[in-house]
Amino acid sequence: MRVLVVTAVAAERDAVTAAFPGVPEEVALPGGAVLHRTGGYDVLAAGVGPAAAAAGTATALTAAALAGGPYALAVSAGIGGGVAPGAPLGALVVAERIVAADLGAEAPGGFLTVTELGFGRDAHRPDPGLVRAVAAATGALPGEVLTVSTVTGSAGRAAELTRRHPRALAEAMEGFGVAEAAAAHGTPVLELRAVSNAVGPRDRAAWRIGDALAALTGAFRALPAAVVPAASAGSAAASAGRPEGAP
Repeated sequence: MRVLVVTAVAAERDAVTAAFPGVPEEVALPGGAVLHRTGGYDVLAAGVGPAAAAAGTATALTAAALAGGPYALAVSAGIGGGVAPGAPLGALVVAERIVAADLGAEAPGGFLTVTELGFGRDAHRPDPGLVRAVAAATGALPGEVLTVSTVTGSAGRAAELTRRHPRALAEAMEGFGVAEAAAAHGTPVLELRAVSNAVGPRDRAAWRIGDALAALTGAFRALPAAVVPAASAGSAAASAGRPEGAP
């Protein structure tokens, strides 16, 4: 099986490819993007934010489909903020739900999601069996991962997100974009995050990016043991990556 892994930046991409032996093969995509291929995993640094992630994922998925070798799974991966106390620095989080936390509208009664507005969907739910397998293999904590276009930098916003999403364990900027593109292709999706900082007041001195990248490498060393059996059994293809409410 072939797996597409989408990160935001090169440091995250390199942390993923470091989990596999040998030097990755570079494969050009239309538009100038470059996949790093290693161990059955194609890793793409697509850029920061949900739009860049969706565009890069869609390009890679389309190129693979046209070449007659579609991906069995798309994974949004990288570092992210952890919601205290559930996800401490260095922890891994695997998404039970991938949520577009700030896609919607402010209203007098509070925030309205894009789903509540009737304009689309605000969450994707990866296959629960695959999530459990990944959690068991990697030690990742299962919970919601929030996709935001503006990273949280204050206690007030952190409290508001926690109020609206009590099961959230992590915040990042790309997962929902990857999930949207994967859903359009009927490709199962996962999101895996290593916690580099706490969601809340911005304090760069407290960030532990190196530790989080090392945790990401460790996760991908363990990931094939979870992903390959689950995909071979068909559990991922049956329901992973479905938008909420999909049949």
